[in-house]
Amino acid sequence: MPHHALEITLTRPATQAELARAARIMPLAANHDATRLMTVAKAKNPDGALSRAHHRLKDLLPLDVLATHYPAPDGHVLLSTAFSPTADAFIRHAAEQMGQSPRVFLQQTIHCALARHARQEAERLDHTLQALLAHTTPDQLLAAVGRTLTLSGMRQC
Repeated sequence: MPHHALEITLTRPATQAELARAARIMPLAANHDATRLMTVAKAKNPDGALSRAHHRLKDLLPLDVLATHYPAPDGHVLLSTAFSPTADAFIRHAAEQMGQSPRVFLQQTIHCALARHARQEAERLDHTLQALLAHTTPDQLLAAVGRTLTLSGMRQC
C-alpha cells in the first residue's frame, strides 16, 4: 500500500503535549511555531490518506485543514476541512440549489475563486505595466526588470 505525504494546518499552535500524543499515533514534523505539520499516511489513495489522518488526529490536535502535499495525477491537491454546523448547512443548501454534491459544489466554487483571483492579478499587473510604459520606453522597462531580478537573486545568497 502506498504512502501519501500530507500537510496539516492547525487552528492554533499545538502544545508540546498535544504533539507528543499525536506523534505516538502518526509520524509528525512540525514547523517552527507548531501551526503546520507534515505527516505520511499509508492508504490506497490520497482521499483515504486524508480520511485516515483526520480520523486518527481529530481528537488530539486542533485541526483546521488537511491537504495532500503533492498533486494527484490530475494535478489537483486534495483538501479535507471540518466546517462548523452553520457553514456545513450553508454549503449543503447551496449545493442542493445547484443540483450538485457538496464536494463538487466546493470544488467548483474554489476553482472559480482561484481563476477569478488569477485574472484580477493579471489585470492588475497589466494596468501597472501600462502605467510604467506611459513614462518610459519598453527597453528601459525591460532593463529595469532585468536589474531587479538580478539583484533579488543576489540578495538570496
